[in-house]
Amino acid sequence: MTRTEAKERNRRALLDAAFQVVSRDGYRARLDEIAERAGLTTGAVYSLFGSKNGLVVALVADHLRPYYEGIEQSVPAELDLLEAVDAFARHYRRSCDAPDARSALSLQITLLDMALHDPDLEARLATSIRSQENHLIKLFTGRSHNGSVVTPQQAQRLTTALRALFVGLGQGVPLGLAPGADEQYFADAARALASGTSLIDHDADAP
Repeated sequence: MTRTEAKERNRRALLDAAFQVVSRDGYRARLDEIAERAGLTTGAVYSLFGSKNGLVVALVADHLRPYYEGIEQSVPAELDLLEAVDAFARHYRRSCDAPDARSALSLQITLLDMALHDPDLEARLATSIRSQENHLIKLFTGRSHNGSVVTPQQAQRLTTALRALFVGLGQGVPLGLAPGADEQYFADAARALASGTSLIDHDADAP
């Protein structure tokens, strides 16, 4: 094994261990337990991630990367805005039934709790998540809608609104709090949101 391969193996082991420990213990997660589960020392954490918070931020990016890659594969470039939003909504709904859906929800809630206890982590997580959401902004930008083309600013507003909608629904489905919220419900809700003039026509009067 080369040095690069060993470094990547250790990085992967720490991320997997962090997922288990952080999902269970939240801000009380101990760095020494994470390192022990990975078969490494805490020194490896500092060497690879700089700090415990650095490890947590990397964990979020690692967790979200395949999620956004799946979205890009599910939303073809030739779709107009409402068709793209529909495809995105259906993809999101299917993810709620994935085998790891409850684990993902647990991590999501745990990370929110951790951020509320640590201002530095809160700021770093917000930056990381905004960076990931840029994938969605780019995904919606340039698509046709009502005879015009969606601008980056409009796509950003839409992404923010869709995130709020789906975070709420996405928490409700695994917990049984969203009866009847099937793929069609998700798609209809997303289309209605994307059709709102407060989102799409926001830039119409801009100088």
